[in-house]
Amino acid sequence: MKTTTFLLLASPFLFFAFAIRLTAASACCAADDVCDIDGKPLRTGAEYYVLPVRSRGGGLALGKKLNGTQCPLEVVQERAEVSNGKYGIPLTFTPVDPKEKKIQISTDLNVRFSAMSICVQSMVWRLAEFDESTQQRFIETSGVEGNPGPETSANWFKIEKDVDSEDYKLVWCPSVCKFCRFACKQVGIYMGGDRVRRLALVDYGARPLTIMFKKAAA
Repeated sequence: MKTTTFLLLASPFLFFAFAIRLTAASACCAADDVCDIDGKPLRTGAEYYVLPVRSRGGGLALGKKLNGTQCPLEVVQERAEVSNGKYGIPLTFTPVDPKEKKIQISTDLNVRFSAMSICVQSMVWRLAEFDESTQQRFIETSGVEGNPGPETSANWFKIEKDVDSEDYKLVWCPSVCKFCRFACKQVGIYMGGDRVRRLALVDYGARPLTIMFKKAAA
């Protein structure tokens, strides 16, 4: 992923601009709504870039597994803030009640990349099985949208506020199964030997990936 010298020099200014807009968004956002950097509530089905608030790196994209397996693709973080003029791949969010027009804090939702891939699986996020070699649970694609219940629990995520920073973060803590008991965790970053930043679960108390949302151009 190549980035021009101009973009590298401009990155601090881009981050500063996002930080100012994020502060404004926090000030005018309803308490239960998830809002973008312009202070507008996230809309069901609309496309957004998910960007880091304080950690290095860029938006979210697709990547192969650490062992080299191509499909299903995993969710990774771009190395640069801007890559080929984009902030990663845009995503859509669909709440457990798809009739809801806005995305709210702590609501079960499906996350889907607005992209095509060489894999036959869907672009919906899901929690992968435990990886013995890394002792991690990564976020991958191939999930199923809708149909809430115990059999789809791996496909449901939530957006919450981080208690330490008041920034947004993603968590896996599905409530689509009333009798199930899950070990709720935050979504953070795992960097393997290939230096790729993969999204994976981390314990509460560890550092999550704190994020903000930028609406993609129509």
